[in-house]
This record gives sequence, structure tokens and C-alpha cells, in this order.
Amino acid sequence: MALPRLENGLARRLFMDRHALLEAPSGPAKGVDLLHLISRLGFVQLDSINTVARAHDVILYSRRPSYRPKHLTSLYDQGDTLFEHWTHDAAMIPMEFYPQWHLRFQRDEALLRKRWRNWRRDGFEQQFETVLAHVRDHGPVSSSDVGKDEKKGSGGWWDWHPSKTALEYLWRKGALTVVGRTGFQKRYDLTERVIEEELRPSIELLDPAATVNWLCSAALDRLGFATSGELAAFWDTASAAEARDWCRDALARGELIEIEVEAADGSLRKHFARPGVVEQAADLGTAPGRMRVLSPFDPMLRDRKRA
Repeated sequence: MALPRLENGLARRLFMDRHALLEAPSGPAKGVDLLHLISRLGFVQLDSINTVARAHDVILYSRRPSYRPKHLTSLYDQGDTLFEHWTHDAAMIPMEFYPQWHLRFQRDEALLRKRWRNWRRDGFEQQFETVLAHVRDHGPVSSSDVGKDEKKGSGGWWDWHPSKTALEYLWRKGALTVVGRTGFQKRYDLTERVIEEELRPSIELLDPAATVNWLCSAALDRLGFATSGELAAFWDTASAAEARDWCRDALARGELIEIEVEAADGSLRKHFARPGVVEQAADLGTAPGRMRVLSPFDPMLRDRKRA
């Protein structure tokens, strides 16, 4: 049987709709409304480059022109609505997703210890207890508060002193949590003092299969249609093999279908989607006639090949 086909025009509409760009750029952009927008996108990538504005501010402004940077800062400062961690890059993520990051903490712990040893960050592992004790005794710290007598290398931006590397590692494995920024410098505190107990990592309760199911399902909901590789890349936690197996099993259960998506050049490529997606795309309205500027890190553009 021929696969259902999503014509290019409809694919574009669906693509824009799932990235909150098909509707008119209007509406409230602070508090719970801003949180809802971030949850709809999945996350907002953070970036230190500030040529026109920072990436996260451009991403949110392009969808809600009433947005101002102070609105995100205010939401973040509440402490129970957003957390900062890693997807494909540093990102602001809804706190309700925090339990799904336990697997990421575990995998980063193993991956980064090996990678950063090879990165020649000599002595960073010996600083773990010292750094944790300092945070425990003094409260939230930034990298300038630790390792003051340690020598920084000459490798530029990413050449950290050992205690800075330890801070980042302890954050990535979930032992520390970023609680804010001064300028763009992160401040870290003990996770146990920041994150509610029921949300915090528990190795005993970690269910990798359940997390992969959430990651792939949530990614598909935000993409509309995707290959298994695109699902894995969305949060960048599930492996390509895990996403491929998830698609196979969900397809067998009837939770997914295969469709052909027409690219701009007329070529066809198989993707996975929810049943009824072609009909849903056909019911979408046209895009508003208003030009918007998107950050290069916008969720609609960050996968250049897909876009």
C-alpha cells in the first residue's frame, strides 16, 4: 500500500505550527503564559552571544512581541518553574520535565568523566569534594568563587581551571543545580537545596525505557513528523538505536504510522507520525503575513538539514 503523503506546503504549515510560528505573533508573554510557551517548544536554548539580543530572548520575542528579557528572568527566579541543563546545548527547560533528566544525569556522569579526562583537565576529579564542601558551607557560588589559586590554561574560552571543570561536571551529573546567572556567569547550588525531593534523581527508581518513551513521544509531539534520528537528536539523550527501537515498537502497536513527506525539491522521504497527521495538517490555517526575525538557534532552524 502507498504511504500517506504530506505535501510540502502542508508539511511547512505543520512544521511552523508545532514551533508556535503559524499563529499571529501576539499574546501575553510573562508568568504562566511564558512558561506554557516554553513547554510547548520543549526548551529554549541559551547562548552567550549578544549581537542583536541573546538567542533565548530572540526565540521568545519572535513568538510574543510583548516579551521582554526580564520576564524570563522573573520566571526563572521563582525557582520552581524552570531549570537549566543540557539538551543539544545549554537550555532553559520546564521544571515539570525534571524527572526525565535523571537518565541524562547518569549518562553525562559517565560520558563527561571519560571525555574530560582526555580533554586534559588535570585534577578536576580531585576537586569534587572540595567544591561540594564549599557550596555546602557558603551557598550558591560561581566559577570565580572556587579554585582561586588554580592555574587556568591558555586554550581560550573553554580552558577552565580544575575547580571550574568540577563545577560543570557536578552540574551535568545532577549534584549541583544552576540557580541563576550574574551577567552570563552561572551560579550553582546543591541540588538537594533547590529541587523538591520528589523530583530529584533516584538511581533506584530510574527506568531508562520509560524515559526513552517520554523523550521520543514528547519530541514527536513537538516536531509533528520525524525520522528516528531526528527524535533522538531533539533532546539529545536517547541514543539513535533507542529511538529506532521505540519507533519500531510504537509502529507495531499502532501508535505511529509511516508517511512520505515531500521536500522542497519534490523528493519524498519516510517519516514517522501520529495517525491522522495528514488530516490535521490540512486543517491548519495559513501563516500570518508578518515577517519575523529568527535566531540561528531557534528550534525551527537549529536542525539545518531538516529545515
